[in-house]
Amino acid sequence: MAGSTGPLVEAVVTLRHAATEAPRLEGIPTGVEGLDALFFTTAWQDGRPIQKPLGGIPRYAILQVTGVADTGKSLLVEQFVVEQARRGSVCLLLSTESPAPFVAMGLRTRAAAMGADWSALEDRIVLIDAATHPILAQDLPTLFNTLAHAIKTYHVRAVVIDSITGLYEAREMLARDVVRPIFTFLKKWHQTALLVSQKRSGHELLTAEAAGGYAVGHILDGTLVLAKQPITSPQQARLYRMPIGETVRLFRIDGCRLCGHDTSTHLLEVTPTGLIRVGPRLQTLTQPTAIEPT
Repeated sequence: MAGSTGPLVEAVVTLRHAATEAPRLEGIPTGVEGLDALFFTTAWQDGRPIQKPLGGIPRYAILQVTGVADTGKSLLVEQFVVEQARRGSVCLLLSTESPAPFVAMGLRTRAAAMGADWSALEDRIVLIDAATHPILAQDLPTLFNTLAHAIKTYHVRAVVIDSITGLYEAREMLARDVVRPIFTFLKKWHQTALLVSQKRSGHELLTAEAAGGYAVGHILDGTLVLAKQPITSPQQARLYRMPIGETVRLFRIDGCRLCGHDTSTHLLEVTPTGLIRVGPRLQTLTQPTAIEPT
C-alpha cells in the first residue's frame, strides 16, 4: 500500500476502462404528469442534432428537490415512490420529518389519487423512520449501515430522502460533510434518488440554493426547483391570468449533468386530489391569445 505521500494508483484509470462500467442512459418515469418529457438525450441524424425524450429522470441520478414550504416537494417525491412501486421496483423512503405511520398515510392518499392498487404496493415500499429514531440523523455510520441493510434485504432500486435538510438542520456549517458521503453512498449502491431540501423563505425564487447554502445543489447531479408566487399586483394578475390574492406555483430544472433538459420555467399545479402536475412554459402566458370571432 502506498504511503501518505505516494500516488493512489487505483484512482487512475483510462477512459476505456471506465467506459466499460458506465451504465446505459435511460429514463425512470416519475409518475408526475409533465415532468418526464423535460429530460432528453441528443442523437445525430443526417448531420443534425435531434433531441430524443428520455421518458423520465436519468436512472442512477441523485437529484435535489428544493423549494420553500408548501410548494409541493413532498407530494412530488411521494408520487415518485408510488410510481416506482406500481412499476414493480422497490423504493425506499427515509423520513426525517414525519414518523412512519404518517408517511404511510400520505402514500396511501397519493396512491388512491394515482389510481394505484395499494395492496400491490405495500411490500414494494420500504420506510426508514429517522423522525422517531433521531440517531439516524445524528450518526452517519448508523444511517449508512441501516440504508445498506434495507437495500440488500429488500432489493431497493430507488431512494427518497424527505428531507436531507433534516440530517444537518442544527449544523448547517457541516452540510457538505453530510451531503457528499450520502451522494457517494447512493452512487456506490446504484440508486436513483430524490433528496428533498428546504429553502429558507429569504432565498430567491427559483434558485437552487437550499438550507446549507450550495452544499446540496453543487454536489448532486441536478436540481428540481419548486416555487410559489402570491399574486399581489395588477401586473402579476395579468401575467399569470389569475386574480389578486391567489398563489401561482412554478417549476424549473436547475441543471442535470447526466442528460439534456428543458431550461424553461413552467407553471406547476397541485390538483384537487393532491397530485403535482408540471404545466406549460411560463412564456406561453406572455404570448397573445387569439381573439374569438363574434
